[in-house]
Amino acid sequence: MPEILQPGKRAPQFTLRVTADQSLSSDELLGSPVVLAFYPADWSPVCGDQLSVINEALPLIRARGAQVVAVSVDNVWSHEAFTSAHSLHFPLLSDFEPKGAVARLFGAYDDTVGEARRALFIIDSAGIIAWSYLAPVAVNPGVDGVLDALDTLTHH
Repeated sequence: MPEILQPGKRAPQFTLRVTADQSLSSDELLGSPVVLAFYPADWSPVCGDQLSVINEALPLIRARGAQVVAVSVDNVWSHEAFTSAHSLHFPLLSDFEPKGAVARLFGAYDDTVGEARRALFIIDSAGIIAWSYLAPVAVNPGVDGVLDALDTLTHH
């Protein structure tokens, strides 16, 4: 397995679909810290929990001046249904075609199962990776590490 990108590296640029007719590019995210969460699949049990935990922590994350973007290889229709089922308040980006291309750029793609690994990145306002973490697939990484890392970022 490739290693996920480490802090200090420039985050790869990407543009992914949020909905059938809307895309989001990494350039649009510059200017404030971004929590970038890769996860295996919309409807897998741990993912729902992971994204719900992030969703609940959004006020804490936003209070630290950061925004959240999550990425999986699911298509936009799956994302739309999942977002609405879980009332998520952050965009889910579709790394669907070419499959996993963006996850690969971050070292967060698992070729054996054809899904993104459960990798978290914090990208600072200048587009540099400030923190990264890879959780075992069956483990919900929670948000404590994210909040701690954002605190470190905002206090520099």
